[in-house]
Amino acid sequence: MKIQSVSTVPDEAVQRDKAIVKTSIIGIIANVFLAGFKAFVGLLSNSIAITLDAVNNISDAASSVITIVGTKLAGKEPDKKHPFGYGRIEYLSAMIISVIVLYAGITSLVESVKKIITPEKPDYSAAAIIIVAVAIIVKIVLGLYVKARGTKFNSASLVNSGKDAHLDSVISASTLVAAILYLTVGVSLEAYLGAVISLVIIKSGIDMLKEALSSILGESADAELTKAIKKTVCSFPDVRGAYDLVLNNYGPDTFNGSVHIEVPDTYSADMLDELLRNIAIKVYREHNVALTAIGVYSINTRDEKAIEAREKVKKTVLANDYILQMHGFYLNEEKKTIRFDVVVSFDAPDRNEVYKNVVNEVSKLYPDYTLQVAMDTDFSEV
Repeated sequence: MKIQSVSTVPDEAVQRDKAIVKTSIIGIIANVFLAGFKAFVGLLSNSIAITLDAVNNISDAASSVITIVGTKLAGKEPDKKHPFGYGRIEYLSAMIISVIVLYAGITSLVESVKKIITPEKPDYSAAAIIIVAVAIIVKIVLGLYVKARGTKFNSASLVNSGKDAHLDSVISASTLVAAILYLTVGVSLEAYLGAVISLVIIKSGIDMLKEALSSILGESADAELTKAIKKTVCSFPDVRGAYDLVLNNYGPDTFNGSVHIEVPDTYSADMLDELLRNIAIKVYREHNVALTAIGVYSINTRDEKAIEAREKVKKTVLANDYILQMHGFYLNEEKKTIRFDVVVSFDAPDRNEVYKNVVNEVSKLYPDYTLQVAMDTDFSEV
C-alpha cells in the first residue's frame, strides 16, 4: 500500500535545528575562551576597554545558550495547548538576545563615562596587544560564520549573534587602536572610544529588538513564497485562479494558511474533494506550507450571458487604479444576483470609498441585479 502524508516533519527541519545548535556551541566555546583571555589582560593592564570587551564576550556566550534553548523549545511537538507548535519561541529568543546586546551597550556607556570623569592610566604590554589583535581576527571569522549559517537556516537568533560578533570585532579593534595610540604618543582615548562604541552597540540592540518584535507581531509573507504557492495551486488544469492566500507564521519556515480557488461550476462534490486534497499535498511537499482550508469559487462555464457579464464587470472594476484584483465572479440568472470580490490596495487613500465607487459603477451596468460584493484584502500584496 502506498501512503501519502502531509503531516510528517521534514528532514530539513531536523537538520536545521542541528545546524543551529552546532553553530551556537561553537560560538559559546569561542566566546568563553576570548572572555577569559581578555579579562586577564584587562585586569592586568588596568584597561576598562578590554575588560568591558571581555564582559561583552560573556554576553555573546549567553546569547548562544539562549539560541540553543530557544531552538530546542521551538522544536517541541504540537500539543493540546499549542496545536500549531512552538516555533515562535525562536522569535522570543532573538528578542532576548537583542535585549542583552542593548543592556551590554548601556552598561559599557555608563562605565566609559565614569572613566572619562575619573580617568585611569592603562599599562599595556606586548602580550596584551597580541591577544587583542588575535581576538579581532577570531571575532571577524566567527561573526561571518555565524551570520552566514543564520542566513542559510533562516535563524534570526544566529543572524543577531553574527551581527553582535561583528560589533565585538569593532570594539576590539578600537581598543587596539587606543592601546597603540597610548604607547606611541602617550594619549589615552580608550574611555572616549568606549563611549562611542557603546552608542553603536545600543543602536544595534534597538534595531535587533525592532526586527524581533516585528516578527512576533506578524509580517507579510515573502513575495517569492506566495507567488510560488499560487503557481503550484494553479498548476492543476481545472484551477482557473488562486486568491486570498493567507499565511500564518508559527516560526521560521513554518507556515499554515488558506487559499481560495476558482473552478468550473460543473465540478461534482467527489471531484472537488479529490482536487482539494491533491492541492494540499502538493503545496506541503513543495513549499512546506500546510493549507488548513481551501475555499472554492465556482465559475460560470455554461451560460454565455454570465461569461460576457464577467468580462464586462472585470473591465469596469479594474479601471480603478486602486483595485488590484477581481475574483469569485458568479452570476445567478434565476435569482438575479451577481457576486464577486475586489481586492483594494493598501495604498488607497480611503479603501472604503474605493469600494463604494466600484459597487456604484457595476450597479449602473446591471441595475436589475442584486450585487454581493466583498471588499477583500490580499495579505500577500507586494
